[in-house]
Amino acid sequence: MNEEVEGTLLAFIGMFLYGIEPVVIKANPANPMSFAAFSAIIASFILWPIVFSTSSWKDVKENPQYIPKAVLVGIFGTALAYIAYSYGAQLSTAINASLITRAEVLFSFVLAYILLRERITRKQILWSVLILLGLVLVITQGKPVVPKKGDLLLLLVPLFWQSGHVIAKKLPYNPFLIAAFRNTFGGILLFILALPQGLEFSKFAIAEAIILSMGQVIWYLSIKRINLSKATAIITPAPAVAIGVSLILGEKFTTYHMVGFILITVGTLMVSKIKSELKEST
Repeated sequence: MNEEVEGTLLAFIGMFLYGIEPVVIKANPANPMSFAAFSAIIASFILWPIVFSTSSWKDVKENPQYIPKAVLVGIFGTALAYIAYSYGAQLSTAINASLITRAEVLFSFVLAYILLRERITRKQILWSVLILLGLVLVITQGKPVVPKKGDLLLLLVPLFWQSGHVIAKKLPYNPFLIAAFRNTFGGILLFILALPQGLEFSKFAIAEAIILSMGQVIWYLSIKRINLSKATAIITPAPAVAIGVSLILGEKFTTYHMVGFILITVGTLMVSKIKSELKEST
């Protein structure tokens, strides 16, 4: 199996894994900031033993100069992204938050094109827009989306995520090590910020930690093999997975669901067929 196929399959696994995450977050009764801090810290406790048992720590010994960049992955990808999401969601709506953060694929196109020199094709943009349109139908059920004050903060979330991903893709570290750094330093910062609000531990933080640790490793394995822009497009329908689970459990299935899922399925399958390439040197 070549790297293109491996990376694509890993991205699909990541999509389904991250699709479960909203269910866990919604069930959490604790303070959101405290929940995020405990989740990240516990995820780091899961990852560091794996790092040492697989000798991944030797990557740091061989390339210690990249440690500051690994720390930035945690600051951007975990801490800043969650802070923006937490406060943005409070000033907006759940629908707006779901839709705006899924615009991550558009940020990915810009950053990957400029900073990673990835080739972004018209077909890739077309199919990604189709995926986003399908998500809009599934999430909004045809109802108009009203702009809210928190929407600008929510726009920072995908920007922070993609900034962290761009840094991570360039790191010469094992995915387990990158994920361990991300959760450790992101979790520490979140923990400090959560202290004034009071720490609350929830058992759901353990479930979230498992999703974070597994999901991030799978994600980093994926973007080491294929373009960041392609991997991001594939995981874009993740919220639809959670909605699909709800429908299976008995929620009403509507025409918007049907049309939306068809668009998402077609768009995602077509994006997955696009080969990862870099821009030609000028």
